[in-house]
Amino acid sequence: MTVHFIGAGPGAADLITVRGRDLIAASPVCLYAGSLVPEELLAYAPTGARLVDTARLTLDEIVAEMLDAHAAGRDVARLQSGDPSIFSAMAEQMRRLDAAGVAYDVTPGVPAFAAAAASLGRELTVPGVGQTVVLTRTSARATPMPEGEDLATLGLSRSTMVLHLAVQRIEAVVAELVPGYGAGCPVAVVARASRDDEIVLRGTLGDIAERVREAGIVRTAVIVVGAVLTASEFPDSHLYSRERLRDRSAL
Repeated sequence: MTVHFIGAGPGAADLITVRGRDLIAASPVCLYAGSLVPEELLAYAPTGARLVDTARLTLDEIVAEMLDAHAAGRDVARLQSGDPSIFSAMAEQMRRLDAAGVAYDVTPGVPAFAAAAASLGRELTVPGVGQTVVLTRTSARATPMPEGEDLATLGLSRSTMVLHLAVQRIEAVVAELVPGYGAGCPVAVVARASRDDEIVLRGTLGDIAERVREAGIVRTAVIVVGAVLTASEFPDSHLYSRERLRDRSAL
């Protein structure tokens, strides 16, 4: 028996991997967060599968479902929104499974920040403009951030920054980032990325909070900050340059 942690993608049902889809189809038990995971994915589950919405369950209750399945010798498809490697609470589930001697594996998925970048039609790493991406969040009503990972400190690098779970604190986010990035720094907010009801807002640190309030966005959104969002004058990547190809041919 195995618990399969599966990245269910950012919202669009067709943004799941083939491996993830096949694991759902092969698992008699499927645990999913109904508030984030598209219900269309449940159609891949086998007939008679146990489908459990974990949105209102505690961590202990979720793990209990896994242990019950383990005792019955039934594989579990554990659907995690986006990609399970970031902000998914997968680590604490794994810790409990390790203690119980239950096997598990991980299938990656399309993360929300990648879906947001696709909706914006932008690359997050632009030559000569930004080559570092910081993925982070804020700590309101959540686990406190480790020392040195506050937004003001992270913003000193002026790297491309992507914030999850932070749009409800947009005013505080702006206040912490303006000293490092400046009020004119480009910002985008993508709510419900990849879904039919997706909302895309573009602005600057100086006006994005007002735009978010006017749009009524309070959850399920990604904030992207950085010069890459509007960059148009930048050098071509060395990857496809004549110089690189000439150097390769000389080998």
